[in-house]
Amino acid sequence: MIEFQNVTKVYGDTVAIENVSFEVEKGTTTVLVGPSGCGKTTTMKLVNRLEDPTEGTVYYDGTDTQEIDVTKLRRNIGYVIQEIGLFNHMSVAENVATVPKLKGWESERIDARVDELLKLMDLPPEKYRDQYPPELSGGQRQRVGVARALAADPDVLLMDEPFGALDPITRADLQDEFLEIQSEINTTILFVTHSIDEALKMGDKIAIFDVGKVVQYDTPKNIIENPSNAFVSDFIGEDSSLKRLTLTRVEEIMNPLPSQDKQGSVHNNKPTTNKQKSLNPKDSVQTALATFIDTRADSLPVVNDGEIIGSIDRESIYELNEGK
Repeated sequence: MIEFQNVTKVYGDTVAIENVSFEVEKGTTTVLVGPSGCGKTTTMKLVNRLEDPTEGTVYYDGTDTQEIDVTKLRRNIGYVIQEIGLFNHMSVAENVATVPKLKGWESERIDARVDELLKLMDLPPEKYRDQYPPELSGGQRQRVGVARALAADPDVLLMDEPFGALDPITRADLQDEFLEIQSEINTTILFVTHSIDEALKMGDKIAIFDVGKVVQYDTPKNIIENPSNAFVSDFIGEDSSLKRLTLTRVEEIMNPLPSQDKQGSVHNNKPTTNKQKSLNPKDSVQTALATFIDTRADSLPVVNDGEIIGSIDRESIYELNEGK
């Protein structure tokens, strides 16, 4: 869907990125990560031609972006930034409808799309469509920003540090929500962050940048297990075993629940109490470990759509971390 082929970008005497080559497959999320000034945001801006390459070629669906009308290109690419960029004088609905209106959609289609996206973002339209950005929390504004970027059904979505300005709890919640949304919309996403933890959580593939060059482009699992050089090892950090837990979902190591009372909780596959904390099958094992530490439980139920589907025990996590 998106391909960088030997791309270099120079500003005066400064080389921002040099000989960058990688391909983003359709419907996947690729995260660009690295320290400040490494070239990750510059690389993203080359996709929607906020910047143009000095050398090399950026392809959009097989076509050189330099051969595509820049306005047409940008209207087919969603863009989400940390500062959100909402128009404060426009309602939530008007903000979300911005690009569909520019593309000439009929008003009925726009209204339906606005309501659809607000529901998807957990913002009930009857409550939020007529509110204005200053009336919303930071997390709510960011949700509106994502909805606006998705409004015209873009094939590609660019996200530049989209959750970076939020508090840790809101950021984690939005990350989880967006992962669920991505499984439904199947959009090709290029995501910029400085956080390796966020990259490991959000990406199907990760491009690690260092001084303008891609030093490793691989899956999260391979990056943790086979870092390409000392820089990547240092960037991942010494707690790589804990980071490995972020890549495994609870559903992968849980004990499926046999035919039992699914209204109760589970302890060693046996119903216990409805008041016990539970986990979602899509939660990371790292989240499960934190819950075990918080509750001091030996086993926790796994609940999906209000129904218990299995259990996970503390020992399974220890075995996973030890590579058993």
